[in-house]
Amino acid sequence: MARILLAEDDDSMRLYLTRALERSGYDVTAVDRGTEAVPLLESEHFDLLLTDIVMPEMDGIELAQHAGTVSPATRVMFITGFAAVTLRAGKMAPEAKVLSKPFHLKDLVLEVDRVFERNSASGL
Repeated sequence: MARILLAEDDDSMRLYLTRALERSGYDVTAVDRGTEAVPLLESEHFDLLLTDIVMPEMDGIELAQHAGTVSPATRVMFITGFAAVTLRAGKMAPEAKVLSKPFHLKDLVLEVDRVFERNSASGL
């Protein structure tokens, strides 16, 4: 089972995304800020870092850069509601997928499935 580290500061969005991904067969560890994700990236293996870009203390781009250093095999996907931030993310981490809010859960799951090159059977 693929492991996902989700960093999202909005409580309801974090719960919403966690439930959808778990229902689709992923093992999700969710945190509310980048600084909380750092020790997890350093001590555990995750297949995907799914991170909001705009968060307190450490933004998602800084978190992705740290992940690239301590866990280079971990893929990265950004989620954001800010168009200008999307452009910055694309420049800082061109290999990462950026999903703009609002999005439908089925679109998120399809994008995550694509990262892992599998077909979605979630029915969302």
